[in-house]
Formats: sequence, C-alpha cells, structure tokens
Amino acid sequence: MTGYGAAESALGGGRALRVEIRTVNHRRLSPSLRLPAAWESLESVAADRIRAAIKRGSVSLAARAFGGPGADEGPRLDGERVARAVELLRRTCADLGVDDRLDAGVLARLPGAWRTGPDAPKLPAADEFAACVDEALEQVSAMRSAEGRRLEDALRRSLASVAGTVDRIERRAPARLVRQRDRLRERVGALAEDVEVDEDRLAREVAYLATRWDVAEEVVRLRSHVELFEETLDSEADRPAGKRLEFLAQEMGREANTIGAKANDADMAEAVVTIKEELERVREQAENVE
Repeated sequence: MTGYGAAESALGGGRALRVEIRTVNHRRLSPSLRLPAAWESLESVAADRIRAAIKRGSVSLAARAFGGPGADEGPRLDGERVARAVELLRRTCADLGVDDRLDAGVLARLPGAWRTGPDAPKLPAADEFAACVDEALEQVSAMRSAEGRRLEDALRRSLASVAGTVDRIERRAPARLVRQRDRLRERVGALAEDVEVDEDRLAREVAYLATRWDVAEEVVRLRSHVELFEETLDSEADRPAGKRLEFLAQEMGREANTIGAKANDADMAEAVVTIKEELERVREQAENVE
C-alpha cells in the first residue's frame, strides 16, 4: 500500500534532521535507504525500525541534515587545506632552492581550496535518529491504514458478488440436469424411431452424467474459501493477512475453473466468467494488503 511520512528533529547548532519515508505496493518487504555518506552506522537502525512497522511493500527512506551555520553560504576557502598546501609548497621550495613567494592567485588555484555548500553533517545519536524514523513511520502507517479500509470495502463487495453468483450456479445445476435428461431422451427417441426407449437405461445414463457434471463439492469448497476470506478480513488488524488472502483467492479460482469445466451449460459458464472476473479484482487488491 502507498504511504508517506516525514519528521524533523533538532540536532543542535541550528541544524536539524529530516527523515522522509515513502511506500508503494510490492509483494514482499523491500527497503531502500538513502543516508549521508558519514551515517552508514545508522542504516541498521533505520532498517530495524522499518521491519518492525511494515511487513510488506517497497519502502524508501531518505535522511538528511539541514540548516545551521554555513548552510546558505556560497563558495568559501578551506583554510586548513590551504595552510597545509602552503606549508608543503614552502618546504619543497626550500629543498629546491627556489623563490617561495605565493600570492592570492596561486592560493585560489590550489586543488580543493574552495568549499561549496554546508559542511558534512554530524552523525546524530542512534536513539535520536530512531525516534525521528518512528515518527515518520507513524504517519506512513496512518496513511496505509486509511487505504487499507478502502481496500477492505472493495474486497467485501467482490466477495459478495462471488457468493451471489455461486448461489446462482447452485440453483441452476439441477435444472441443467433435467434439461440434459430431456435432450438425451429426444436424441435416443429420434435415433430409435419406433423402438420404445428403455427408461432404466436412460436413468443410468442420466445418473452417470449427473456424477460427471456434479458441482456440489466445488460449490461447498468455494463457499468455504469465501467464508475464510471474510474471517481473515475480520481478524486482528496487526496480523499480516495479504499472502493468506492471495492464497484463498487462488483456491477460489481453482474451484471456479473446475465448475466451468463441468458446467456444460451456457448460463453456468457465464456465471463462472463473472466469478473469475471478480476474483481477478480480488487478487489485484490482495497484492496491496499487508
């Protein structure tokens, strides 16, 4: 599910820490961290906080320090670097016996003499950084929870459509067998012409067809999967359910395919198509559920 959160914390000296977290849909947890170069030791802190709060999704975390002295200054000379360079140049000139006169133009052209932007950010304390990450994660979780409620409503509507269509199939199944029996009697009568139809043999053929085309077991299992899906939606919100919902949707699709293979009836085949369309929506939405 998608989410966004941002938090700031004072670092002292007029500087501040800012953490931003974004999440998008993904089948599993996939964190990505962007921290200043000197903050590598805090990567494990951020990763642990993410894993504790989020079980599924692509998570991007970016942290930076801003503000403070020199934050808005333009280019400036690096005094320490220039001083070391001057000392090295004078020592070299003395060794070589050459003139060591240096002017501003020479100093300005020394490699690395100029600095741009703020100094490298100071490493924040681990607990301070973790608190800022947690605050951003709370905002992410609130946004994901709101989306989750909308997804739940959509899933329940699809489940209600599936359940209603299964009822339709169950009502249609007996009438289909009666129609097939009458059609079989007509065909036998047409082929046998004046020969009397053996009702016992015809009854056995109809019973055989009824066994082949019986969808009662599939209907029962499909209803059971729908009930389990609803129970999972009603379960505790802090328990990850996305993969379970995906599995149940897959099993419902399997039963629908079997009913379709046994249907031998235009109305039942149409009902199966309706179920599969709804299940496709369910699968797409279940991939977004944590």
